[in-house]
Amino acid sequence: MLNLSRLSVILIAACWCCTADAVTDLTTTRVATGLNLPLFVGAPPGDTDRLFIVEQNTAVIKIMDLNTMTINATPFVTVTDVRTNGSEQGLLGLAFHPDYASNGIFFVDYTSNSLGGDTVIAKYTVSANPDIADAGSKTTVLSIDQPFTNHNGGWIGFSPIDGYLYIAMGDGGSACDQTERAQNINVLLGKILRIDVDGDDFPGDATRNYAIPLDNPFVGTNGADEVFDSGLRNPYRCSFDRLTGDLYIGDVGQDRREEVSFHPAGEPGGRNFGWDCMEGTFCSSIAPSSCAPVGCTCNDPALTMPIYDYNQYQTTRQAVTGGYVYRGCEIPDLRGTYFFADYASAEIWSFHYDGVTAPIVTDRTDELAPPAAEGSIAWISSFGEDGNGELYICDIFGGEIFKIIPGGAVDAPTPHDYNNDGEVGYFDLSKFDTCLTGPGSTFTDCLCDVFNTHTGTGNAIDLRDFADFEDAFGN
Repeated sequence: MLNLSRLSVILIAACWCCTADAVTDLTTTRVATGLNLPLFVGAPPGDTDRLFIVEQNTAVIKIMDLNTMTINATPFVTVTDVRTNGSEQGLLGLAFHPDYASNGIFFVDYTSNSLGGDTVIAKYTVSANPDIADAGSKTTVLSIDQPFTNHNGGWIGFSPIDGYLYIAMGDGGSACDQTERAQNINVLLGKILRIDVDGDDFPGDATRNYAIPLDNPFVGTNGADEVFDSGLRNPYRCSFDRLTGDLYIGDVGQDRREEVSFHPAGEPGGRNFGWDCMEGTFCSSIAPSSCAPVGCTCNDPALTMPIYDYNQYQTTRQAVTGGYVYRGCEIPDLRGTYFFADYASAEIWSFHYDGVTAPIVTDRTDELAPPAAEGSIAWISSFGEDGNGELYICDIFGGEIFKIIPGGAVDAPTPHDYNNDGEVGYFDLSKFDTCLTGPGSTFTDCLCDVFNTHTGTGNAIDLRDFADFEDAFGN
């Protein structure tokens, strides 16, 4: 029997407040090549055997078998009516229903050819063959007018907390958002939208097949009911932390700043992230942007500042690519670390955000360079995660997918930040005990054999991990 009180004493004596900074060296390995503009990768909840790959211009979604590391000869689906321009239009997003395992429903975001480039969110269902979708099941959920060809956003994702679908919409394009779409709460551009795909509040409208969550911020008052947050320029890649439900938003800047914004899980909607009054933490009226915003004021305390922004002016940087919080099993000391990149410079960074303190950013570019024989990572269009929470990087023009992996032998045992406070210490003990006795799931911190030492036993933690936890603190 495990001696909890004994381990508690050990933890207090050995490490009351150890930092959770990464100790594992990292690298990447190429897992797929020869793709046509791979824009995004992901997997249904709990599906640890497959990775779904979105190709932008072909409008094809392919499946890679993670057991054989091969791509299926037959695509999962080819999305119809997609307009592409080789730039910001095309098939842009994919999200699986939280109950995909039982209902087979998934959603795509694309620019429509028949609607002149407007954004469409459409629903599909899988066929009797789990590796092929039912092409005839396509149903329009929502369509949104796009006045220009750029700034389409394109990310869609389900919150692990409330189960609603969130949709990232750019400001409609051109420069300086001259008609103030991002600040106009009555239009859907320049926003994060939030809808309930399991209901239908518009039964008489075949192009609006969804319901409005009653706690959306503008329900019953002035403003579009679908709007959750506003003041965004081009939220090209966003993600939910699958453990906490926090929303990270990579918002592409215009001439000066790239930013990562943040909406904490459980906090009401209605945040205004400032565009076009602000570009990151800078006033957009200042050169080189030289915008003339109307309807908002730079540095207004009502605006929500990014948790991190960086300079792109007169550098090779052009656009932030938002990433994911790592929740995988292979690199336990990095759990809780957010990875993101710049699309053009191919720089990759990470930080751990506690929800309050400005994060300390680590440059991972050199560390994550793949072996020379596997080429290089450039033009980072997206990060993605598989069913185990392992992270991948899409190189869109290289036609390649890379996986983030340990750079060498994993030091075992490795202490783990179970309670997600950025530290490893005594207070992780009760969380660890809960993991041992409670059910695991893809959206909890209890999924992995966190010390990575029990091969052949799957990912679930067990009592042997407890002994490793004890050994990690020197006993």
